[in-house]
Amino acid sequence: MNFKTLSGITPLVIILLLASCNNKEKIVETPQEKVKLEALKVTSRMVDQLGTFTGTVEAEIVNNIAPQNPMRIKKVYVEVGDHVNAGQKLVEMDAVNLNQTRLQMENDKTEFERVNELYKVGGISKSTWDAKKLAYEISKSTYENLLENTILTSPISGLVTKRNYDNGDMYNGGTPIYIVEQIRPVKLMVNISEVLLTKVKKGMDVEVKLDVYGNEVFPGTITLIHPSIDPDTRTFPVEIQIKNADERILPGMFARITFNYGSENRVMVPDRAIVKQTGSSDRYVYVCKDGVSNYRKVTIGQLIGNEYEVIEGLQSGEVVAISSQNRLNNGTEIEIVKSN
Repeated sequence: MNFKTLSGITPLVIILLLASCNNKEKIVETPQEKVKLEALKVTSRMVDQLGTFTGTVEAEIVNNIAPQNPMRIKKVYVEVGDHVNAGQKLVEMDAVNLNQTRLQMENDKTEFERVNELYKVGGISKSTWDAKKLAYEISKSTYENLLENTILTSPISGLVTKRNYDNGDMYNGGTPIYIVEQIRPVKLMVNISEVLLTKVKKGMDVEVKLDVYGNEVFPGTITLIHPSIDPDTRTFPVEIQIKNADERILPGMFARITFNYGSENRVMVPDRAIVKQTGSSDRYVYVCKDGVSNYRKVTIGQLIGNEYEVIEGLQSGEVVAISSQNRLNNGTEIEIVKSN
C-alpha cells in the first residue's frame, strides 16, 4: 500500500465526513430575551391652557417738559424721583419776553376799550373797531402762549424720572428739561401669535410676575388689542394695564405675563415617557400593547409639574413605557415588571 497517497487522502475524507454530519444536525437558536420595563396607563383631565409672554414695563403716560422756543432757564423746582401733581410748577424760564408781551397786550387792551366806547356812539367806523379788536386778541393769545412756555407746569400727576438742565442753563431745543411719567397705572405691550387672536379678549385678566419680585403675582387686565397683524412676525400687539397703586412697579422692569385661555381635556404623561428624536424636534413615546412596544410620535404642550400634556398622538387608557426606552424599537417584545 502506498502510504504516501493515503496520507494525502485521509484528511480530505475526514473533512467530508464531518461536513456531512454537521448538515444532518439541527441548528438550535437561543430565543431573544424580552425587554423588562416599567409602564404607565395614561389618563386625561381638564388642564388650564396657559401662555407665557415677556415684556418691559412702560409708564401709562410720558410727558416731555420743555418750552416751545429756546430761552434761558431761570429756576428748576423739582428733582428726579419727586412726585408731582397735575398743574404743579416745575420750572421757570427767563421772563423778559413775557413782560414785553404783557405790556403790549395791556396797551392793545386799553386801545380796544377806548375805540369800543367810541364805536358804541358811532364815533368810529366798524373797520377801525375790527382792527383794534383783532390786535388785542392777537397780543392776548401771544401773551398766554408765552406765559405757558415761561412757567412750565406738569400736565399730569406722576413721577419725575429725568432732569437734563440746571438753573441758568440755556435751553436750545431737543432734549426736554424734565420727563414726567404717570406710573399709576403702568402698562405692558406684548406681541401675541395670530393663532391666539380669537382667544384673547379685551378685559381679560392676566397674571404678571416681575423678576425683581420673584414669584409674587400682580393682577393685570388687557385694555387694548391692536386690530392689525404684523405680516412679518404674524403677531399682533396687546396692551396690558396694571393698577400699581403702591408704585412698586417702575418703568423698565422686566415682566413675565401669563394668559389663561380656558381649560381643555388633555391626556397627561410623565416626562419620563417622552423621548426626543436625535437631530429633530420630534417627540415620541413607546406604547405597550399585546406584549410588544410600538413607536408613536406625539405633539406635546405645556409641562405641568413632572407631566406633559399631549395634544395629539395618544389616547386616554393607553399604556406607555416609562423606562428602558433606549432598548426599545417597533415590535420589541417586552415584559412589564411594574405597572402604575
